[in-house]
Amino acid sequence: MNINATLIGQIITFAIFVWFCMKFVWPHLLGAMHEREKKIADGLDAANRAERDLELAKEKAASQLRESKEKAAEIIEQANKRANQIIDEAKETARAEGERLKAAAQSEIEQEVNRAKEALRKQVSELAVTGAAKILGKSVDAAAHAELLNKLADEL
Repeated sequence: MNINATLIGQIITFAIFVWFCMKFVWPHLLGAMHEREKKIADGLDAANRAERDLELAKEKAASQLRESKEKAAEIIEQANKRANQIIDEAKETARAEGERLKAAAQSEIEQEVNRAKEALRKQVSELAVTGAAKILGKSVDAAAHAELLNKLADEL
């Protein structure tokens, strides 16, 4: 019977040990396990959120890069249009300046021609008077006949 009493004592001791563990040790272990489980779940959720945020950030960066490239292309296109416009304006200005210089030169040429004609008229009138004086055989007074010379110059 000694074996039975020892066995019953061990069963009672084991039961008290199990009850003690269930009452005082097990709740702390379960709490620590639940806390750890919660931390792991939170960490996984945070990792998933971070992964989604990373994907969104990548998409946003790609979108901004596309927009930046489009804006850069638009700015370059506007710059090219403005450059062409400036070139066309410069050509037009140069053309107008050339026309103005040509007209001024033409006017100056006409004035020179008129001056040359006037000088030629005076020379012709003087030659005519000189020739008339030689034909008549006497000297013609240029001062006395200035009005006659002016009329003759105007007619020529």
